[in-house]
Amino acid sequence: MWCKFIKFVREKTQNHIIMYGKFQSYLQQELKAIDEAGLYKRERTICSPQGAEITLEDGSKALNFCANNYLGLSDNPRLVAAAKKAMDERGYGMSSVRFICGKQDLHRELEKAVSDYFHTDDTILYAACFDANGGVFEPLLTAEDAIISDSLNHASIIDGVRLCKAVRYRYANADMAELEKCLQDAQAQRFRIIVTDGVFSMDGNVAPMDKICELAEKYDALVMVDESHSAGVVGKHGRGVAELYDLYGRIDIHTGTLGKSFGGAVGGFTTGRQEIIDMLRQRSRPYLFSNSLPPMICAAGIETFKILSESDELHDRQQENVAYFREKMIAAGFDIKPTQSAICAVMLYDAPLSQKFAAAMAEEGIFVTGFYYPVVPKGQARIRVQISAAHRTEHLDRAITAFIKVGKELGVI
Repeated sequence: MWCKFIKFVREKTQNHIIMYGKFQSYLQQELKAIDEAGLYKRERTICSPQGAEITLEDGSKALNFCANNYLGLSDNPRLVAAAKKAMDERGYGMSSVRFICGKQDLHRELEKAVSDYFHTDDTILYAACFDANGGVFEPLLTAEDAIISDSLNHASIIDGVRLCKAVRYRYANADMAELEKCLQDAQAQRFRIIVTDGVFSMDGNVAPMDKICELAEKYDALVMVDESHSAGVVGKHGRGVAELYDLYGRIDIHTGTLGKSFGGAVGGFTTGRQEIIDMLRQRSRPYLFSNSLPPMICAAGIETFKILSESDELHDRQQENVAYFREKMIAAGFDIKPTQSAICAVMLYDAPLSQKFAAAMAEEGIFVTGFYYPVVPKGQARIRVQISAAHRTEHLDRAITAFIKVGKELGVI
């Protein structure tokens, strides 16, 4: 009997291997094509805290210019201490979703801190902003409604829209004439919501939120903005697009992340009007079916907002660094997209060239990444440089010197 069972298992396993073989061959060909097109993404390994200077797997040092560590808080001692203290006092994880048994007072304290920061009624926490954007539309809108989305919105917004049955409209990036046409067409629907990134992550431009809100009010629409790349960066005190354009009370929903300016770990949020947040707590699937954030993440997040309430020093330094870097790079002859954020897109246009450029920069001890299709449109390859408050002037100068050297070697400048 045992021999027959072993034979049966082997036959089934062999059949499965044969079945997978066809799919395996297809995947191998696709991966080969991606590699030959110069589009294969290879990851590098960091063996140190995230900061302006990092240690790589081979022990070499590099300056990091491709992290979303805009305020330099990823290795901040106060955040580390707060996380350690929370682990000692509150444990490692929650092992549950919130509506069952997963909330601590730290979660509500962090939600209040986020609400205070953005001047909103209430906040709901998620594992990531991808979940926040994925879980915001379907609970609020039906096939009777309309979502009007900027063409360069983040993939998480696009996926969230796909999960909702609302009628979809799309307008060209920051094109207010197209947005108005979409709003006119969407008068056929019951409710309308305009959704946009606050800062578009590939180009670094800020959405014209003042004009968006004017059109929203003219055509009876709600407004939602993803603050992932704008919070901590734009505005007089870095508090995002509502502060930048003085739009407090006119934006209905903000989504964002703790994984960029606010400490660089994990965690997302949706913050906005009370009834919207209440409905998300009842029906947002990523919230209802995902574990609560670990206590240490909440504690570090709370400490982040305490730091930002004490001083604008980090924000001001980051803005000074961006201005310095842009001025020097443009003077050197590089093609850099206009930016009001911490993102400086050094345009190369050719995908393989962007990989060669990034590899050559690595040889110079500068950690940057080439971006190319499908992350950006075809023919729009670039090196995306992200400036942090953690960078010192000597770091910026080393990066600029390396850019000039590699740019000349590769015929870019």
